[in-house]
Amino acid sequence: MREPLIVIMDGQGGGIGRALAETIRAAHPELRLRALGTNALATAAMLKGGASDGATGENAVVFNAAQAAMILGPVGILTPNGLLGEVTPRMAEAVGGSRAVKILLPSQRCSIRLAVGPSQPMQVYLQEALRLLEEELAKED
Repeated sequence: MREPLIVIMDGQGGGIGRALAETIRAAHPELRLRALGTNALATAAMLKGGASDGATGENAVVFNAAQAAMILGPVGILTPNGLLGEVTPRMAEAVGGSRAVKILLPSQRCSIRLAVGPSQPMQVYLQEALRLLEEELAKED
């Protein structure tokens, strides 16, 4: 059986994506993590965080979203013009329309507010994302 493609998507400086890559890589060094950046800086940050490989730009997001088993990133990746305009409508459509399970982290940098209780430190969200990823991986076994 081929291992699932886990996609981490981010834009701007790639800080959330890098933190996701580091968190997942530390817990699961065997996973195939693909960094998808809206720009080269974000992709490079996620690669430094431990992603297996990476690609940048609209076509890379559209192509890889269709291949992914899971997509992780800030909630803004679902929004046309999200992440300060870096997520194109085509990118948001590809991510939202993908059959992949989406594990999204709240972000104060977009105008989406999640009704999940008081704001938490990013580390709390990263650990919850890891827990959800592990839950989904267990379903595939």
